[in-house]
Amino acid sequence: MRTIPTQLQLFAAVTAAYADAPDGRLDNATLYAAAGDRAGVPTSERKARKAVGVAAQSRNLYERAVRWHQQTLKLMGVLRRAPGERGVWELMDRTPKGLHRALSGVRLLAFSTNLGVAIWGDCVDTFERLDTPITVAICSPPYCLSRPRAYGNPSDAEYVDFIVASLKPIVERLVPGGSVCINLGQDIFLPGLPARSMINERLLLALHDRLGLKLLDRLIWCNGSKPPGPTYWSSRMKVQLTATYEFIYWLSPSPELVRADNRRVLLPHTEKHLRLISAGGETRDAVYGDGAYHVRPGSFGNATPGRIPRNVLHRGGRCADTLQYRRDAAALRLPAHGATMPLSIPDFLIRYLSEPGDLVVDPFGGTAKTGMAAERLGRRWVVTEHMLTFLRPSGERFRQCDGFYMPEDVEVWPARAA
Repeated sequence: MRTIPTQLQLFAAVTAAYADAPDGRLDNATLYAAAGDRAGVPTSERKARKAVGVAAQSRNLYERAVRWHQQTLKLMGVLRRAPGERGVWELMDRTPKGLHRALSGVRLLAFSTNLGVAIWGDCVDTFERLDTPITVAICSPPYCLSRPRAYGNPSDAEYVDFIVASLKPIVERLVPGGSVCINLGQDIFLPGLPARSMINERLLLALHDRLGLKLLDRLIWCNGSKPPGPTYWSSRMKVQLTATYEFIYWLSPSPELVRADNRRVLLPHTEKHLRLISAGGETRDAVYGDGAYHVRPGSFGNATPGRIPRNVLHRGGRCADTLQYRRDAAALRLPAHGATMPLSIPDFLIRYLSEPGDLVVDPFGGTAKTGMAAERLGRRWVVTEHMLTFLRPSGERFRQCDGFYMPEDVEVWPARAA
């Protein structure tokens, strides 16, 4: 019985061998062994030789097949020669802490559903080729931290240009009245000082000046479950108060046409207000705030579908979706993303700023929270993410979605040889 695997199985094994290498690179001898282990090729067949061609030259068909897939990955732009190392190839760039980052120009399908697709690759390369109008972009780009998280972040000098360049192809494809929502951290301090950086303000001005985005609001995500921080300036030096919020900048190039509708996110009335409605409204006739507010008899007595939310979103940092993602990452023996937002944040923004069938995108996909929220709300979605390490376990939560598909080479990517 022939035990050489199918071409697809061997291609997946070659890809996984590079992806699983501790230093991200392999010489051919190690590649032959690692790919053979993953594909289940017996040692005898790995060494077997056969006369090939008119000259009947003796060739190792297994090693030839592996090298063919190696060259395929090279032509795809996924594989390249390791700089300064003869006969060694690497599948992808890595961050300093070992996470797998896609090379510039590489765009590979991580997983998809009937409604959306997750792309492992660069957001600019992906969205520059998108020919579908975008209704809303929701993203949480890497924060400009002095001590980057495992996935890294641009330096202070690079940060504004990086974010503007990442969002440019998306803004160019927004529908009239489309929105961009950007979640940015506040715990960014000047070196050695308890003074906060103004990088977010510089970014906001650059988005206006260079991309034509107008600011509709600074939504506040208030996370009361955050630990005391900034640790050094609040817990050790006793200078700062504990930070509990982050901004979500809501912008649009055409605010006069914005597609927001607060009726899609109404909250239930409080018991107190329901009693006021039942009583026919206010009985007072009073003026407050030097004439700014005039309460008249009967005010607030009309029955309405609900109350308009405040622009402060009180949400904890954990949610069931995040916990499931972490379980999936652990089961695949992959490191979990260190900075996730609750699913309720993109859920709220998507309901508020779009309608079913609209396209929602996230250029910094992370654990595909935006994609999951869009999927559950019946919106089409596209997310991109540089780190396959994060996208692979994220795909597990989408398996129950209609039309779920994950390419075989991604499916087996984190597998370890027995």
